[in-house]
Amino acid sequence: MAELTVKEVSKTGLNPNDPVYVSCAGGGDEAVNEDYTFLHVVNGHSGAWVVTVNSVKACDQGFDHDVEVSVPASEERMIGPFDRGRFNDSAGKIQITYDGVTALTIAAIKVSS
Repeated sequence: MAELTVKEVSKTGLNPNDPVYVSCAGGGDEAVNEDYTFLHVVNGHSGAWVVTVNSVKACDQGFDHDVEVSVPASEERMIGPFDRGRFNDSAGKIQITYDGVTALTIAAIKVSS
């Protein structure tokens, strides 16, 4: 498991080279979450992969369900942001897992408040 480096986008912008894209880890990844964090997932594989962000608390409808997003082959997805009260673990991080990691990269980006 790797901790993703969260880069911040502000009104002055974020250089396209600034987000830190890393290969997704087979055991999952984590990222510090301050309510404004989202994930950019890029799938360079020939098949779809599912990205799951663990929910640690029930949503406002009373269900504890994870966020699961399928990223089709050769496509990208922006996932998030994530409510701290529902998704952060005791260390203030979101936990991310994958059903496969071949040619799958990820970056964590925070939008300034």
